[in-house]
Amino acid sequence: MSFLRLTREALAGLASSGRSYAYTSPRDLDELLTEQTAAANREAADHTAAASRLHADELHLQPGLLEARRDILADIHYLEGLLIGARARNLSHELVEHLAAAVDTGHQLTERLAEATRATITDTDH
Repeated sequence: MSFLRLTREALAGLASSGRSYAYTSPRDLDELLTEQTAAANREAADHTAAASRLHADELHLQPGLLEARRDILADIHYLEGLLIGARARNLSHELVEHLAAAVDTGHQLTERLAEATRATITDTDH
């Protein structure tokens, strides 16, 4: 498990004030998912502005692409562990299908990011 993921889980445990962070109410879970999306959307403008301002040419994009790909790969490996565990414990077929789809999509995303990273090198003479 990545250090970042361990840190996130530890912080989630501290922030929960002794409450489990697993939700049993669909309404409560939907509220959390909605809040996660809203929080990400609030930060999106800052991220977009910084990314568009800081990257003047192809090579300037490369470090950000590599960092994003690295983080996504770590998350995908974590999701693969969840998937393996769900399969081993014969959890619901629907859960396993959604996890498998998320893992597949994550791998596709990292492949696209690798392609985008390779496209930052425009001088093919060397």
